[in-house]
Amino acid sequence: MRRKATRSNKWGSIGLILPALGILIPLYFVVVMSLKYQSDSGGSGLEFPTRIRWANFSDAWELVNAPRALAMSITISAITIIGNLLLSSMMAWAVVRNWESRLFRWSFVYLLAAMFLPFTVLALPQVKLMSQLGLDNPIGVGILHIMFGLGFNTLLFSAYIRSLPVELEESATIDGCSTFEVYRKVVWPLLAPMAATIGIFSFLGSWNDFMMPSLIISDIRNQTLPVVQNSFNDQLTLNYNVAFASYFLAMAPALIGYLIARRWIISGIMRGAIK
Repeated sequence: MRRKATRSNKWGSIGLILPALGILIPLYFVVVMSLKYQSDSGGSGLEFPTRIRWANFSDAWELVNAPRALAMSITISAITIIGNLLLSSMMAWAVVRNWESRLFRWSFVYLLAAMFLPFTVLALPQVKLMSQLGLDNPIGVGILHIMFGLGFNTLLFSAYIRSLPVELEESATIDGCSTFEVYRKVVWPLLAPMAATIGIFSFLGSWNDFMMPSLIISDIRNQTLPVVQNSFNDQLTLNYNVAFASYFLAMAPALIGYLIARRWIISGIMRGAIK
């Protein structure tokens, strides 16, 4: 038994190390290339530079107009996170606590069915609709991110809410709390681990998205950082080091956000799995 356990631990460790290397090696390559001089970029690209050129980041910052592009990306991510957390948690709470009602059950099934419709199938109708509504801008992209994530996020929240004792809500109602006060003072604090998980996933999805902003946003000045980087692709490829510095600038906020919130993400996933 001890030999079997040791063997399973060995293969389990290998199974974890290989995917980690598949992420860390490309990340290391991006960092190294963004720090090199153009004349030092030959070879495999994995050698750490003997001299560092920090000006690559300032050149990339100016080339893609990073302040404005970052502002657009942050706007879309903020709208997506706030909308996903509030709407999904409210809908999940309403569905779970009114599961006996046919209206709520079929509404939940409708939301889940929407998960199987990819954005590529609905791209042209959404572009036309957003244009007619005057939402061909970052606000419209944020709204679409909320709509397309509503089904999955509601599913996660509903599975978590089912484990919460309904007696807490009943006692708050007896004490005179309204329905919204029960949600705000009792239910929402208990959803914090799952909310952190959904929040960081919503941030990563909206921050790294390329297709939706490129199709919906009509004004290039309001485009997000990934789209702006692609539009300047010819200029960036003249200097690969500046290009990789630009990619690192776009990737850094997502990495920092994950490092800050990883404890709550793991907690939310574990609690949801246990309950």
